[in-house]
Amino acid sequence: MSDQEQGGGETYAGSGVDIAAGELAVERIKEKVRSTFRPEVIGDIGGFGGLFEFPSHRYRHPVLVSSTDGVGTKALVAQKVGRFDTIGVDLVAMCVDDLACQGAEPLFFLDYIAVGTLDPDHIEQLVEGVAEGCRTAGCALIGGEMAEHPGSMEPGEFDLVGFATGVVERDQIITGEHVGTGDRIIGLPSPNLRSNGYSLARRVLLDVAGRSLDDPAWDGARHSLGEELLQPSVIYSPAIAELVRHVDVRGVAHITGGGIPGNLNRSLGRHHDAIIDRRTWEVPPIFGEIQRLGRVADDEMARVFNMGIGMAVIVPAEDAHKTLDVLRTAGHRAVEIGEVEKGHGTVRYV
Repeated sequence: MSDQEQGGGETYAGSGVDIAAGELAVERIKEKVRSTFRPEVIGDIGGFGGLFEFPSHRYRHPVLVSSTDGVGTKALVAQKVGRFDTIGVDLVAMCVDDLACQGAEPLFFLDYIAVGTLDPDHIEQLVEGVAEGCRTAGCALIGGEMAEHPGSMEPGEFDLVGFATGVVERDQIITGEHVGTGDRIIGLPSPNLRSNGYSLARRVLLDVAGRSLDDPAWDGARHSLGEELLQPSVIYSPAIAELVRHVDVRGVAHITGGGIPGNLNRSLGRHHDAIIDRRTWEVPPIFGEIQRLGRVADDEMARVFNMGIGMAVIVPAEDAHKTLDVLRTAGHRAVEIGEVEKGHGTVRYV
């Protein structure tokens, strides 16, 4: 029986928005959200705004740092595979690792989820990934929004956006202005694409090469292409936070869209160049697969993808070994990938 036959006229549900499904989704994610709370979180889920008591006793001259990002067309891969429990980690990584580039500790996080049709199972998986990322980064998920957009998005389609706020002492902000000739560049490995370059990766692998997401990721791989492309991003911010406690970190670059050349240059200043030795780290196989199948030029690969380095830090030469020790102790197989020379703010490969 239609809404009109019941005498109720038009309804929100009839237009494609299910309020009851939204309420059910909120109930199912509450414990996941609470699992991220820090002592500074005030109140609980359900308010009009998230409350966070600033930890002023720990800072002399605190500066707030904010960042926002999304997961790009990696969301389309998750949609095709039907797996949504990892991409929330990517969302957190994209935001908090940007904060880490200025030496900031992530405090709290908010997410925005837009869907064509609100499915509580779908939302629960997405938020579980966000919560996992927040727990890894040490920040609290204190708020968010779920929006159902019938007509503008198809059922199963979604977009995911995040917002992170962190704090750093004013005299400890990492700006790159103290980078000097002879400084060493240390790379933190990335085993996958993270959340960048997926438009090119999907075009090459799925459209040009005609691969299926169920196919092996490459010849001899024991996992599928879909699993490879949905591997979550490494979250580097806890390791960077530990490093700045021990070493004079002069520059940090999060290697996202633009690759090493388009991100490391942002940490150099105008009077220095970064000289990167490509031979110092192993490039994960997925990048070689994309390049081979798409006949992508070396320069284009370097400009689009991280090519196996997800974060780079610049430290004095005398601190290079200590930096490697700290980062390796934090769980990253860090390697020295280059050094700083006088120049004009560019990145060059040897």
